[in-house]
Amino acid sequence: MAFGSFDSGSGGSRTMAEINMVPLIDVMLVLLVIFIITAPLLTHAVKLELPKATSAPNLTKPDNIQLAIDAEGLLHWNGEIVDRAGLRQRLAAASTLQPQPEIHLRADRATQYHTVAEVLADSAKAGLTRIGFVSDPDDTK
Repeated sequence: MAFGSFDSGSGGSRTMAEINMVPLIDVMLVLLVIFIITAPLLTHAVKLELPKATSAPNLTKPDNIQLAIDAEGLLHWNGEIVDRAGLRQRLAAASTLQPQPEIHLRADRATQYHTVAEVLADSAKAGLTRIGFVSDPDDTK
């Protein structure tokens, strides 16, 4: 069986140099139909009800405590003069608050370092960890 024309009288059988594309197109269409039918069956979906979340953070600002030490070593709790025992009691009371307040520590230039170190040690013993040092670099007093 020779491929080519139906004319049997034309001088010999020549092979056909062209590729017959019709069977290839038929196979492609059959595969396309099969994939279109089976694609929805391959998706496995699990229905979940996820909680709704907002992008805005819910932050509560902690209070701050203004703690000042003057040149004589006197302690000022939010402007009120306290002694060291009173400072320890107030620090212990402040450590139980939620969220813990921030301590803003201001010290005079003439304040001795051991006074500042004692205040820091008392704060650490009370359990307060958020301590900030406030300074004024332009202060020429």
